[in-house]
Amino acid sequence: MEIGIFTRTFARPTLATTLDAVVAHELRHVQFGLTCAGLPAMPATLDDATVRTIRQALDERGIVMSALSGTFNLIHPDPAQRQEGLDRLAVLAAAAQPLGTPLITLCTGTRDPENMWRRHPDNGTPEAWRDLVAALEIALVAAEAHGVILGVEPEVSNVVDSAYKARRLLDEMRSPHLKIIMDGANLFPAGALPHMHTVLDEAFALLGADIILAHAKDLNRDGEAGQIAAGTGLLDYEHYLALLHDVGYRGPLILHSLRENQVAESVAFLRMRMGGMEGFDF
Repeated sequence: MEIGIFTRTFARPTLATTLDAVVAHELRHVQFGLTCAGLPAMPATLDDATVRTIRQALDERGIVMSALSGTFNLIHPDPAQRQEGLDRLAVLAAAAQPLGTPLITLCTGTRDPENMWRRHPDNGTPEAWRDLVAALEIALVAAEAHGVILGVEPEVSNVVDSAYKARRLLDEMRSPHLKIIMDGANLFPAGALPHMHTVLDEAFALLGADIILAHAKDLNRDGEAGQIAAGTGLLDYEHYLALLHDVGYRGPLILHSLRENQVAESVAFLRMRMGGMEGFDF
C-alpha cells in the first residue's frame, strides 16, 4: 500500500508545478482534479491534445493517476443540474483511460441545493433514493462504454450516509463498474464515535470486497464532522489500516482535507503506522 494525495492540496499556477510538489513529497499516486491543469473540474469538453499533455506530465514524473475526480451532486433538487453533471461525467468517462486511470470518483449527493457535502432532511426519502438510482443507471452506461469504474463512498452528509446504504446501492445496481471508496472518517453519524471499532468493523464486513480506493483523513467529532489532516484527530488509524490490510486492499491510500504544510507530517504518520504493523507492506 502506497501513500498518495489529492492534487488540489497544492495550490500552484501550472500543472507542472503542481505535480512537482507531489514528487517533492516523495509521493507517486494522485487523485487528480482537472482544475490543477487550468480546466473546470468537470468540463463540457476535453480535447485529445489536452489529455495527451496531462498524461505526458504525469508519466514524465512517474506519477500514477489513481483516480479522476468527477464529483457533482447526483441528487441535486434541480433535475437540469443533475443532467448537466451526467453529461459532463460522460466527458470524463471518455477521457479517463487515456489519462491513465480506470476510476472516476463520485459524490452520491444531497438535496441541499448549495453544497453537495451538506446534509439535508430529504436525503432519507424514497424520492432521493429513486433519483440516485436513476442517475447512476445513466452514469453506468457511460462507464461501461468506456471501461471505467465509478467509485462512491459512504458519507454521513450524503444520501448514501452509511455502509448499509452503500451495500444496498451495490446490490441494487449490480454492476461491476460501481465500487466503493473507503474513508474511515466519513462513517460516524452523531453519537457513533464511542463505538468506533464496531462502526469500522461493520463497514468493512459489508463493503470490504468492493473497495477500489481508500482515503486518509481524520475527524474531530462525529456527525457532520470537521475534516482534518490524517493523524491529527480521533480516528483509530491502527484499526483502520489493519482492516484495509485484512480485506486484501493493496491500492493507494489517498491523503486529503489537509493543508500543504501538513503533508509531510501526515505522510510520516501513515508510514510510521504502517511500518509498525506486522506483515504490512507499503
